[in-house]
Amino acid sequence: MVKFVRLISMAPLLLLLCFPLALAGHDYGQALSKSLLFFEAQRSGYLPHNQRVTWRANSGLNDGKASGVDLVGGYYDAGDNVKFGLPMAFTITMMSWSIIEYGKQLGSSGELGNTMDAVKWGTDYLIKAHPQPYVLYGEVGDGNTDHYCWQRPEDMTTDRRAYKIDPSNPGSDLAGETAAAMAAASIVFRHSNPTYANELLTHAHQDELLWAAAWLYQATNNQYYLDYLGNNGDSMGGTGWGMTEFSWDVKYAGVQTLVAKFLMQGKAGHHAPVFEKYQQKAEDFMCSCLGKGTRNVQKTPGGLIYLQRWNNMQFVTSASFLASVYSDYLVSAGRNLNCAAGNVAPSQLLTLAKSQVDYILGDNPRATSYMVGYGNNYPRQVHHRGSSIVSYKVDPTFISCRGGYATWFSRKGSDPNLLTGAIVGGPDAYDNFADERDNYEQTEPATYNNAPVLGLLARLSGGHGGYNQLLPVVVPALQSSNYRVRLAASTSAPISIAQKMTTTWIAKGKTYYRYSITVTNKSAKELKDIKLSISKLYGPLWGLTKSGNSYAFPSWMSSLPAGKSLEFVYIHSASAADISVSSYTLA
Repeated sequence: MVKFVRLISMAPLLLLLCFPLALAGHDYGQALSKSLLFFEAQRSGYLPHNQRVTWRANSGLNDGKASGVDLVGGYYDAGDNVKFGLPMAFTITMMSWSIIEYGKQLGSSGELGNTMDAVKWGTDYLIKAHPQPYVLYGEVGDGNTDHYCWQRPEDMTTDRRAYKIDPSNPGSDLAGETAAAMAAASIVFRHSNPTYANELLTHAHQDELLWAAAWLYQATNNQYYLDYLGNNGDSMGGTGWGMTEFSWDVKYAGVQTLVAKFLMQGKAGHHAPVFEKYQQKAEDFMCSCLGKGTRNVQKTPGGLIYLQRWNNMQFVTSASFLASVYSDYLVSAGRNLNCAAGNVAPSQLLTLAKSQVDYILGDNPRATSYMVGYGNNYPRQVHHRGSSIVSYKVDPTFISCRGGYATWFSRKGSDPNLLTGAIVGGPDAYDNFADERDNYEQTEPATYNNAPVLGLLARLSGGHGGYNQLLPVVVPALQSSNYRVRLAASTSAPISIAQKMTTTWIAKGKTYYRYSITVTNKSAKELKDIKLSISKLYGPLWGLTKSGNSYAFPSWMSSLPAGKSLEFVYIHSASAADISVSSYTLA
């Protein structure tokens, strides 16, 4: 993509004088809710009936078809329409880590269900991207042709070729991150959906890089993975690389933080000397972010962590998340952080994380919120195809590849669709920012900007609660009122849906699943009519009649008496479909 040069108005002295006026308490719960909406705007595939970002429509419905595999679904990672497997997997890992560490706070905020939905939208796709052993699809679409066009996802005419890794085309970094994502997500669903959690773990046992091994150990408690971390820490850089960044492309600080947690949990055993070296590197990272180490990160005059011009916010949110969890680990272990400048209280790490979030939300020299839709002063010309072009639902007129640039990209007005919750690339090294659509370095959002901030916002909104962060992870039970449970409806609802996998088999290297669904009329009245919404269904279904976009009683049934049930089945090579009641009529 061509890089544009622009003049950015410079008024640092005036802005710094005004800076204190921008300071105010933030509604972290509101910011959390908005952040989750961004992931719904990034969805690819068939959108569910409960989609809340209503200006989006179905897209990428033939993804993978040319390769003979179903790759419909997943996330577009940024402002373009390519599905990149590595940053998508990292996004899912970080969302899962947010739930693992701060599930209680997410539950208290009412957003745990939506966060789990966001994780599952991604893991459903990753399962499909791993159709057989030693094959993993890591990209759908081509960056060059995609960037040549400016089209909303619903109109894509670009090359949707799928790229894979296999024994002839290896890619250990992609395999490792995907394994980490599935392992982390299996912890999230361990209690609410154990069948799905086991399916994720089955797919996760495919790589042994340090990052994947750390998550596989946390998910399985298998000594093999702990030994792998201990035996390979030196040779694979886990104990040698001292980093000042953590991102989808550089994981060392993340694995060092996780291994330090294992050490503080007393799990290191005879690997303790090696794990202590991991921990030292984790603490070097924390100290560098605080400005108390031997090699400190750069910060803008306004206090923002700064590493690079293009999408600097990805480093800000990921570092802030690590600072928050490590602060809680230290508190739980009853110890301080050891920096070159001396001992540091854990609270200083949390204060750092809070300062970065506050900067993002508007406490900065420009008094600009870098989260779209939060506050009054936020980016209006986001570098994002879907938000910058009129919604397909408002005007389905086809937008051509180059026509989108001529008509929509070059517009100077605000985006027609608000990309609520998106965290954009952010300001430069001097806190300057130009809200212009062609300024992709600063105005393009990304899923991996938002993912780390979910748990952090929940932590800032809900506090710590006095529990020990080093105890075994228990994701809190979900309330049916705030989560769309696919296994069963609320016990008080007149119609319940129970779904289970009854058998599985492999044909031509592909795993197929048979699901049985029981719909029960729990009311005291006869059920005269019902409409079921079924999404993420990729195979044949028996026992219902298709009626428009819904499913109704089979042809041999006109009603369902009180207390009775009907059963239908389907078969496909994916995890369970999403099934819910759209409408019903009782006699």
